[in-house]
Amino acid sequence: MDRLLQHLADWKPFTALVVGDFMLDQNSYGDAERLSADAPVPVLHITHDRFNAGGAANVCLDLVALKARVVAFGVAGDDPQAAMLRAALEQAGVGTAGLVTDSTRPTTVKQNLIGLAQQRHPQKMFRLDRESREPLAPAMVDRIIREFEKALPSAEVVCIEDYAKGVCAGELCQRIIKSARAAGKPVFVDPAKLADYGKYRGATAITPNRTEAEFATGLKTDGSADVEHNTSIARRLLDQVDLEAVILTLDRHGALLMERGAEVLSVPTIAREVYDVTGAGDMFLAALAAARANGIDWAGSVRFANAAAGLEVEVFGVEPIPLERIRHSLLEQAGKLTGKLRSREQLLIEVEARRRSGQRIVFTNGCFDVIHAGHITLLERAAAFGDFLVVAINDDASVHRLKGAGRPVNGLDDRAKVLGALAAVGAIVAFAEDTPIELIRAVKPDVLVKGGDYTVDRVVGADDVLAAGGKVELINLVEGRSTTATIARMARQSPAG
Repeated sequence: MDRLLQHLADWKPFTALVVGDFMLDQNSYGDAERLSADAPVPVLHITHDRFNAGGAANVCLDLVALKARVVAFGVAGDDPQAAMLRAALEQAGVGTAGLVTDSTRPTTVKQNLIGLAQQRHPQKMFRLDRESREPLAPAMVDRIIREFEKALPSAEVVCIEDYAKGVCAGELCQRIIKSARAAGKPVFVDPAKLADYGKYRGATAITPNRTEAEFATGLKTDGSADVEHNTSIARRLLDQVDLEAVILTLDRHGALLMERGAEVLSVPTIAREVYDVTGAGDMFLAALAAARANGIDWAGSVRFANAAAGLEVEVFGVEPIPLERIRHSLLEQAGKLTGKLRSREQLLIEVEARRRSGQRIVFTNGCFDVIHAGHITLLERAAAFGDFLVVAINDDASVHRLKGAGRPVNGLDDRAKVLGALAAVGAIVAFAEDTPIELIRAVKPDVLVKGGDYTVDRVVGADDVLAAGGKVELINLVEGRSTTATIARMARQSPAG
């Protein structure tokens, strides 16, 4: 795991080409509070619609979240839905030159009808599909291949996302794989549910789930994830499809990696609250390709992809999981995060992951030598300004320089442990400098908080936060509560005083 974490620290952007079935997801949200008067079916009163790129387009967005430059290759219809799909991809920075228009077929649209379960949680009720599953005409295949071969020299990896909607039927898959392999580019395939994987022959790796692997081989996976049993399935696919590696994704049992010429590896998953499995396969494919593009070995790549897919199932619908969030999850799994005390690097990973999830970051700092009611009030009120409170504390040498002989009363570890027990505190980081200005510039908080004994012009970092569009909040101190006064009172009451 340490080797994987080091690779993630050295992560570099890369270019990925994504070939497959591009779709538009339409989520129609509403309230389902009653049954129809003429049939025992729920009535959904739709309140709003949300449109997202789906299918192979979701793989593109997942790759973007993993720092990739992405180009899409497939088809869309000549209809308003195609314009929405292209706009969603282009807004995310995905190149669409290879997404050609086929006026003989509609843009694939998946409409999910979503009601509120117990007036709180969104829950899919039904799905409507608008699509064609006919194979592409030869002229369409030629157009996609021409665009693909133009982009291929600048790519590190190629992904094929096959939903059996016609794009990957016939010769297109083989032409993509042969062109990529001739150029020395690896090809990663998330296969459709098919009895014959011949069209994927020569790819670098495939990532079938349990159901797909069973259908393709005619063999049943072991319900308790017996490695020896499931290895026989992976070996059959490895040999039949002439692959470098097969990764079976086994839902709650994690993944099984069979790399040609290497020992089989079972990668367990951690227990998670599974909310919605939609998009997990797309996320796994994107993360696997991203890791390999960054030079991570097969075992590390599968661990990375497994962590990414695990995070995906915790959210409703499809949501690209950013690199920082996956990295933070792997740090937790490796036991690198104990309590709330973070190194500067660990903090920045967590802050970015939370910011990418839409959370507001609050920052405050101090010595926090002897915790008293004034500190508690400050921290509780600071936390209310956002979603995640970062508390920066002076290290022991810094406290001594600022406060003089006998300080700190409590060492850094003790101070961090006490602060970490407070629900208001999200993370703690120490700094050795006299001021936290460099830390503030690195964290870029949305809200900077200090006590009311300051004015904004005297708050370190205020200019930087305000210039970036953030806020500075001053909180009135609790009268008569200070560390200096507390220490003096203790000295007067001691027998030696």
